[in-house]
Amino acid sequence: MLSRLMSGSSRSLEREYSCTVRLLDDSEYTCTIQRDAKGQYLFDLLCHHLNLLEKDYFGIRFVDPDKQRHWLEFTKSVVKQLRSQPPFTMCFRVKFYPADPAALKEEITRYLVFLQIKRDLYHGRLLCKTSDAALLAAYILQAEIGDYDSGKHPEGYSSKFQFFPKHSEKLERKIAEIHKTELSGQTPATSELNFLRKAQTLETYGVDPHPCKDVSGNAAFLAFTPFGFVVLQGNKRVHFIKCILFASFTAAIHWAGGFKDFSTITPKPLSWNEVTKLKFEGKTFYLYVSQKEEKKIILTYFAPTPEACKHLWKCGIENQAFYKLEKSSQVRTVSSSNLFFKGSRFRYSGRVAKEVMESSAKIKREPPEIHRAGMVPSRSCPSITHGPRLSSVPRTRRRAVHISIMEDQWSHLQHRGGEGI
Repeated sequence: MLSRLMSGSSRSLEREYSCTVRLLDDSEYTCTIQRDAKGQYLFDLLCHHLNLLEKDYFGIRFVDPDKQRHWLEFTKSVVKQLRSQPPFTMCFRVKFYPADPAALKEEITRYLVFLQIKRDLYHGRLLCKTSDAALLAAYILQAEIGDYDSGKHPEGYSSKFQFFPKHSEKLERKIAEIHKTELSGQTPATSELNFLRKAQTLETYGVDPHPCKDVSGNAAFLAFTPFGFVVLQGNKRVHFIKCILFASFTAAIHWAGGFKDFSTITPKPLSWNEVTKLKFEGKTFYLYVSQKEEKKIILTYFAPTPEACKHLWKCGIENQAFYKLEKSSQVRTVSSSNLFFKGSRFRYSGRVAKEVMESSAKIKREPPEIHRAGMVPSRSCPSITHGPRLSSVPRTRRRAVHISIMEDQWSHLQHRGGEGI
């Protein structure tokens, strides 16, 4: 009898798993889930812990044993998706960046988006010129340490914090100057709101990079944002397809009725509505575009692995559904192949942006208390794997930079286990 009870208790314990989720302020949330618990259950636990109602913009990211990033699917078992040995570790991140973050209904939501974009700035994903970089960093200082105080903030105090992958002494002085002279009196909420308004205007707002190569073998990063499909190459600033000369791409471009030399193509705007299909086969990713004058274009890129290509495809499907559709009832199951019964099939399971905004407008409650985490010198946005810090870079190498994407840095970020990306 006793042995049967012990055996039953043992089986019960085996069906429970410890999960740790790293939050945007670098704190951790730990819980226990059952073996058959769905992703939605874990996500709801997190949102309850955070007192978050506008939760559709967020998701849970994890990295599988092969170092491939994934978004946790809410309709599937957590344990089966992770494929790793417990205890499980994941990250809570912004999945769908709000098109207008300043329009979010609740301050708690704006604060979490602020933390995400601050991470983007730190990890080099948010591009901006030096003057914008100084203003954004000053907003962060004001939000997290308050008004300038000569008694607390000696000369060079801004150099104690790291806002970017690298920056110069000149930029540090500019940050301190703005913080001292322009932002006094702003509350944390006001500074965060101003930060969001500024970040939203930048071309790489909302960029989540996927490494790939074009048909000529040139390294590039692809990303989906609220505003369009983004391609980043080398040390160049981002360009939205809707604003670019297709001649600048070395992607494969096909036209209905045969292949056409893409050097003759003139700029045409591209919106989510003009993306007619996303497809992948093995490591090859295809983006089908239908523009005015019945022009049909296929952009072709190559991911590092079939798993990375599938992740890119699924992200594209979800982003297009979220930003393009009027209601979630319009969502359809999508096949990765031209033949529906072949290849992978995937269906976006959440609400769309329009529904989320309509739901947010109906929120009526007392604003929840926000427990802001103050800045810690030299660890403004630390990486789990403790990547390079400003303090480890000699001053002679901290040259003034036009804050931009560095190909090797982005590649390095892609292999940090997915944290912060």
